[in-house]
Amino acid sequence: MSRYVIDEKLLKENIELVKNKAGVELIGVVKGNGYGFGIKELTKILKSSGIKTFAVTEVDDIKDIKEVIDNEDILVMRSTGIEDEARIIAENGCIATIGSLCSAEIMNKVSALLGVKTKCHLKIDTGMGRYGFMPSEVEDAIKCYDFENLEFIGAYTHFSSAFRNVALTKTQLALFKDTMEQIKKAGKEVGVLHASNSPALLNIDDVCLDRVRIGSAFTGRVITNNTAVKLNRIGSLEADVIEVKTVPKGYSIGYNGLYTTKRETKIAIVPIGHYDGFGLTKEKEIADFHSVLSQFKKYINKKQMYVKINGRMYSVIGEIGLSHTAVDVTDSDVKVGDLASVDISPLMVNPRIKRIYK
Repeated sequence: MSRYVIDEKLLKENIELVKNKAGVELIGVVKGNGYGFGIKELTKILKSSGIKTFAVTEVDDIKDIKEVIDNEDILVMRSTGIEDEARIIAENGCIATIGSLCSAEIMNKVSALLGVKTKCHLKIDTGMGRYGFMPSEVEDAIKCYDFENLEFIGAYTHFSSAFRNVALTKTQLALFKDTMEQIKKAGKEVGVLHASNSPALLNIDDVCLDRVRIGSAFTGRVITNNTAVKLNRIGSLEADVIEVKTVPKGYSIGYNGLYTTKRETKIAIVPIGHYDGFGLTKEKEIADFHSVLSQFKKYINKKQMYVKINGRMYSVIGEIGLSHTAVDVTDSDVKVGDLASVDISPLMVNPRIKRIYK
């Protein structure tokens, strides 16, 4: 049975490294099942490390987080005009994201019906093109502060290219700051401001405001050229070798027979495959499986995949299956029961796979 193993000590080291780099309070982003680390498990550890605000994008995640926190805040980073979603946010006492007049009207309506005043963060779209008021819509943004059942305690934007474009990121920050100044001049209290995410914190100086939103940096799997902050790359998919066999030279391995052994070959069968997330890419998800020729071309051009067994790297041979992978372990003492592992992003790992913290 496969499992995704996370080194808790290294995770806590990453948290402290990020906290020290930021110099301001962190918002722990635990969307995407806690970036694949398990939303409840990651939230517990972040809470124990002193983080007081958590962020998600799906309203369905609210229930899971509330099972493991007490008085900490939950920011829902989704500006929504869907009344049912707004109701869940309001009735759970979460912080709503308001990025349009429509979302403000809906949130105000459900808050009034529930007899509550919902805390909100205003969202400004400085170039991401998703949620938020564009700077040119600042007059509409200002109107949101007058809704009786909304209490604005913060505002934020989201950088689109902080992992590679310094100039664009600083332009986005300037747009955000200018927009907030206009709102302040209108007599509105904007609250805490945040813009930086993991790539911005690690790649660009002087872009942190009152808070920093961190998700991928906790896992150590974030695009960065910063060598000053050496994050631990955490997480591996593990399973035990379940079968070992020897096949002759010229033997076909896997679907479509795209790999043929060049010698007598010892093979280890590892119960890890696409269902677990191994070898799965966006290209793979949309691939045309009807053409053997198309498959052959993809096979010839694809990157060689490896599995680590007993600390040594071995080549994957043949196509990775849904739940099994064949590994060439010729001239080794690999046997049934030995530990196999693959380096894989936690975001690609099936949420059904058990997360184990060591």
